[in-house]
Amino acid sequence: MKFRRKPLEPVDINVTSLIDVVFVLLLFFVTTTTFTRQTELRVDLPQAVSGSPAEDHIPKELDIAISADGVYTVNNQRLPANDLASLMDALQKESGGDTSLPLSISADGKTFHQAVITAMDAAGKLGFSHLRMTTVEAAPAP
Repeated sequence: MKFRRKPLEPVDINVTSLIDVVFVLLLFFVTTTTFTRQTELRVDLPQAVSGSPAEDHIPKELDIAISADGVYTVNNQRLPANDLASLMDALQKESGGDTSLPLSISADGKTFHQAVITAMDAAGKLGFSHLRMTTVEAAPAP
């Protein structure tokens, strides 16, 4: 006796609910992620009304941070001494002799003027020409 087989129905997995869960997780991670630049020194930047935002397409740059009490860091590495010679050595080491790299100075608003001048002097003696002072945008006057 010959039995007829029932035709097999195609099996489909419904992934609509799985896609919904993935989108909810993606939305959660995007909204809770913070992108902050962690530095070793706490620096309260001075305010400026005019200026231009930093360019984001530069692959490498040097950053000198100066705390309120005059402590220097170059690319988040604290210097052993707060003098011109150690600052120049650190800049030379970090740049690898390439003086075309952009150099930004982030000084605390309460930093002594001499500490900022020392950083600018070190950059000038080494031949850096792309110098930028970091500030925050001033709040509009009421």
